[in-house]
Amino acid sequence: MEYKDFRSDTVTKPTAEMRKVMAGAEVGDDVYGDDPSVNALQEYGAALLGKEVALFASSGTQSNLLALLTHLGRGDEYIVGQDAHTYKMEGGGAAVFGSIQPQPVEFEEDGSLDLARVEAKIKPAGNIHFARTQLLCLENTQDGKVLSLDYQARAAAFTKEHGLRLHLDGARIFNASVKLNIDVKEISRHYDTVSVCLSKGLGAPIGSILCASKEFIHHAIRWRKVLGGGMRQAGIVAAGALYALKNNISRLAEDHENALFLAKGFEEIPEIEVLPHSGETNMVFIKLRKKNPQDLSDFLKTRGILMRADKNPLRIVIHLNLNRADMRTLLDGVKDFFTRQ
Repeated sequence: MEYKDFRSDTVTKPTAEMRKVMAGAEVGDDVYGDDPSVNALQEYGAALLGKEVALFASSGTQSNLLALLTHLGRGDEYIVGQDAHTYKMEGGGAAVFGSIQPQPVEFEEDGSLDLARVEAKIKPAGNIHFARTQLLCLENTQDGKVLSLDYQARAAAFTKEHGLRLHLDGARIFNASVKLNIDVKEISRHYDTVSVCLSKGLGAPIGSILCASKEFIHHAIRWRKVLGGGMRQAGIVAAGALYALKNNISRLAEDHENALFLAKGFEEIPEIEVLPHSGETNMVFIKLRKKNPQDLSDFLKTRGILMRADKNPLRIVIHLNLNRADMRTLLDGVKDFFTRQ
């Protein structure tokens, strides 16, 4: 059975055209810096984000970790969202590999970090009792929520005022730019470093890029090698990533429209509460008022639908391998679940 997979936008599969481009990719040895397809991806990505250079990494986790290890040293600290991917979902890599201390702060409802709360967490400079606060890490989108341009400008000014650097986990930065209908540079320009995932909504099979200054990436390349991320003929996958950047950004609007359609459909089901910001980009969050999420997931699987059931509210993610008919199939399946209970 071929499942309709709503678990994440990481499940996207390369299209036939993307596979063709990958199969014909010109390759070299990227550790020596002479893989032409990797170089083309890095040059295009850097220009797209308005940064001097970009570095191809195997995953978003690795790209974020490269940023943290390059920004920070042993005993340094970064301030980050309590549920941020860089803090919660990346295996504690900064602590494991860099002896770097995270200082988490609760997210606000809109996915931002209250800058007053952030300021209160900054450790006094020069005090031997404390870690050295050096970096603020934001996330955009955060659980599908788009940070406003005004907030990001204030965050950039805030970090400069306090002598901090600013990193963006921009795994879904293009969802944000498409939602706001702006050039992605209007977002990325506020940050010292930006990590961009290419294997989520953009549909590449592998990879992320870290965009920053030449000097920064010069040091990040060494960390990539230390982490085992120095790939050789990586152009085969870089070609797919470059295809994704050139062809799959504007179509993210279709995912947003489908997510909003789904959110509105769920609002008509009494047994479900639809959380705020659902359908803002490509994610919908629903809370089952009485039923067990695992029971719903098991039922939907018999209908050829995959959905996460690890917690309530449930996260439902739309991507390029799903269409409007699939939204209707999911809604019908959920309605049937409650009717038969």
